Amino acid sequence: MSNQTNTIYGAISNQTAQLFLQTKLLICDIDGVFSDGRIYLGNNGEELKAFHTRDGFGIKAIINAGIQVAVITGRKSQIVENRMTSLGIQHIYQGQEDKTKAFKQLCQQLNLTAQQVAYIGDDVPDLTVMKQIGLAIAVADAHPLILNLADYTTRNKGGFGAVREACDIFLQTRGILEQAQGMSV
Repeated sequence: MSNQTNTIYGAISNQTAQLFLQTKLLICDIDGVFSDGRIYLGNNGEELKAFHTRDGFGIKAIINAGIQVAVITGRKSQIVENRMTSLGIQHIYQGQEDKTKAFKQLCQQLNLTAQQVAYIGDDVPDLTVMKQIGLAIAVADAHPLILNLADYTTRNKGGFGAVREACDIFLQTRGILEQAQGMSV
């Protein structure tokens, strides 16, 4: 019997596949994960971010499959509020310098253990939560400290489909990837 599980993104260990399977809540950072980490500022103070539509499709698919999704970000932005709300994300924590507080509130509110939580991050502010949860996911272009901690590192960079990749693996480990995405088997 093989000690690896094949995914559409390549083989992962059975242990990592089990971590994806036990996840009931995915927490995402925003800058560097949902976006490429760059913030565009206009002359009049307006802020712009780019979000990949594939990531949005993946989030909607895992929510429909029964996996809760939350975002915890250090910055505050109406753009983030609008985009995450449009995806059906109900748990949006912005302006969180200490992400652990929001993480603990989520676990208590949703009656989950830390082992049932996955977190996808890219930089040092994500470390405190990523050290406490069941499945730590790093985007491909994450800071080395995040990459060294991760149980899984995406092939895609933040803002370029990394969230979708993780969502696909959540669905595939549950045996519902094709069904969840409306594809025929």
